[in-house]
Order: sequence, then structure tokens, then C-alpha cells
Amino acid sequence: MLDQGSNNELPVIPAKRYFTIGEVSELCGVKPHVLRYWEQEFSNLKPVKRRGNRRYYQRHDVLMIRQIRSLLYDQGFTITGARQRLEGQQQRTEVNISNQIVRQVRIELEEVLQILRR
Repeated sequence: MLDQGSNNELPVIPAKRYFTIGEVSELCGVKPHVLRYWEQEFSNLKPVKRRGNRRYYQRHDVLMIRQIRSLLYDQGFTITGARQRLEGQQQRTEVNISNQIVRQVRIELEEVLQILRR
């Protein structure tokens, strides 16, 4: 999902459940106001908000932010192009999962059919 080669200069993500906006800013190499803007532009980016509207990002959010950063800064995508790219990846993932479920159900139904034929 994330091209690690383009983010070699970024620090390793620590093993924590939640990260503040300041921590994510340092981990991803973008300013906090950029993160807040990206939340408006990318519907998949939704940090948990707690008391006082404080944002807490999870590991998957940090990975997504790094991917957005790579698309915008390294690969030269526009906001719209990056959004379309991410949405396309999500749709392909959903289709793959759906296909796997259909295959598994078909296998199970064929097994039931064989049992019924005995």
C-alpha cells in the first residue's frame, strides 16, 4: 500500500495505539494545519476526536497520511488525483474481499451439495 522507498527519511512509527496531531506531524513530515486540511479533503482520514475536539490518530491513519504525503509531494499528484487514487485502491480491495467471500461460500455450498447427494 505504501511505497517505503519514498519515505526513507521519515522516522519509524512507534508501537502506540494513539498519536496526537503533533506526533503525527513529526512522524509524517507535515505541519498540523496541513493534517487538518487533509482531513477535510480525504474522507478516509478520520482521527478519533475526544475532549475539547483533540485529535487522536491511529496507526492506520499515520500510514494513510504518509501515503497521501508521498502521492502529493513525491509523485506530484493533485489533491483530487490523490483522492481518486486512494479511493480506487480502496474499491479494488473491497472487490478482492468480496470475490474471496463469494469463492469461499461457493466452495462451502458445493461441499453441502456433495453431502446431500450421498
